[in-house]
Amino acid sequence: MQTYVIRRPSFCADMAELEACGRTSAEVGEQMSSRVRWIRSYVVEEPDGRLGTVCIYQARDGESIREHARRVGMPGEEFYPVASTVIVRPDPVEAVPA
Repeated sequence: MQTYVIRRPSFCADMAELEACGRTSAEVGEQMSSRVRWIRSYVVEEPDGRLGTVCIYQARDGESIREHARRVGMPGEEFYPVASTVIVRPDPVEAVPA
């Protein structure tokens, strides 16, 4: 499988909507596990006040990414194959409240 970066701009109004979409995405991903795997997502605040994401996926091909997005009901047309990975530092880990 190839690694891809997927940009999903301004597609959720708030965290509750984003979390619901994430649950559906994980369920659909399980159904398509031989074609697509969700690795991680970074949630970004968009200039219009909505939330968007930058996602890391592994997929067999671009059509697998598009089909997964269609099934979930989210954008899936802006994606790029990853040519290489440079890790300067590991992703930060958020503190869990005590």
